[in-house]
Amino acid sequence: MFLTFPIMVIRVNPIENVVEWRWKNMMLIGVGSFLLSFVWMYLMKRKERGFKSAETGEGENPVPLVQRIIKEKRIYTPGLVAVGIFTLTFPFVFSMYQTNIMITALIYIMLGLGLNIVVGLAGLLDLGYVAFYAVGAYAYALLNYHFGLSFWMVLPIGGALGATFGIILGFPVLRLRGDYLAIVTLGFGEIIRIILENWNEFSFGPSGIANIPRPSLFGMDLSVHGSTIYIYYIMIALCGFTIFVVNRLQDSRIGRAWIALREDEIACQAMGIDKAKTKLTAFSLGATWAGMGGVVFAAKTTFVNPASFTIWESIIILCVVVLGGMGSIIGVIAGALVLILTPEYLRAFSEYRMLAFGVLLVVMMVFRPDGIIPNVRRTYKFTGVKSADKN
Repeated sequence: MFLTFPIMVIRVNPIENVVEWRWKNMMLIGVGSFLLSFVWMYLMKRKERGFKSAETGEGENPVPLVQRIIKEKRIYTPGLVAVGIFTLTFPFVFSMYQTNIMITALIYIMLGLGLNIVVGLAGLLDLGYVAFYAVGAYAYALLNYHFGLSFWMVLPIGGALGATFGIILGFPVLRLRGDYLAIVTLGFGEIIRIILENWNEFSFGPSGIANIPRPSLFGMDLSVHGSTIYIYYIMIALCGFTIFVVNRLQDSRIGRAWIALREDEIACQAMGIDKAKTKLTAFSLGATWAGMGGVVFAAKTTFVNPASFTIWESIIILCVVVLGGMGSIIGVIAGALVLILTPEYLRAFSEYRMLAFGVLLVVMMVFRPDGIIPNVRRTYKFTGVKSADKN
């Protein structure tokens, strides 16, 4: 009650020059906090009981609900079909405003899956990921401005430039890890932003670049509404392609090398894995998706400037990965939808939406530190000689 008193109770009305005292809000905060404290204590005790049962070995670790649904084909297949139909018909059912919000969420899904390679799989804390996002956006803006290149021509170029800058960042940080790695990557992101903001001859400085063309359909110029729907389906295709590639990478030889690097860097090197090559691959592949996401962002907004690529964008993308579940593709998708859609749909409660957002993060970090949909660690069991002979 004391901490929220200045926000919830005091309201200054500058028009009538009066101070409104909302004592009813203070009572609601008090009663709500009192009741929620019991819920908090119950959940904490339940969490402690779970830790004790895990330490004593009572029962097996429960399989997450999402993983059980995926294994249950009679539920998973119809659910996947329903999600696909909803996704494909979304622009025609909802307004253009809703479609724009969903495009932003899809961009963050692609960015989150790219950062998931670096943070979730390889275990490399990257706080400068927004730099590759900016490289892709400015690649489309500048190449179109100077050379007239179209969206489809710049899209692979943006991915290639993102991969190149990922390798450039990867070389200086090959020997770093932990906090030192985070500081260097943070500095790299800020260097890119400051260059874009101060090199007026190259990037047009803080004023940015406007009138960036939207993608055309077989050479036909579309209306704003048609372009929005077109970009939505482009993002659906790119997200599907990203999910497919990241899933295949996760199960591949390089994916297992990333996981080994995340678990124990020294043991990974002792097993003969090239640590430098593994890190560079993670940085370059993760940055590729950020570069392509930046191209789509520039096409969607038709305007870019350095203010769109601050450190807070990197933090939001990192929160998508951590909140959703590091290493989990489904978790990253869920984290992006929660973090991007929730603030937009809580605009009616604009005074309290950041408070609710902060409470959500605190609760998640306390009770589900592995994320909304954590990645299931693969286990291998020895069934014995007799069962092996029968097979």
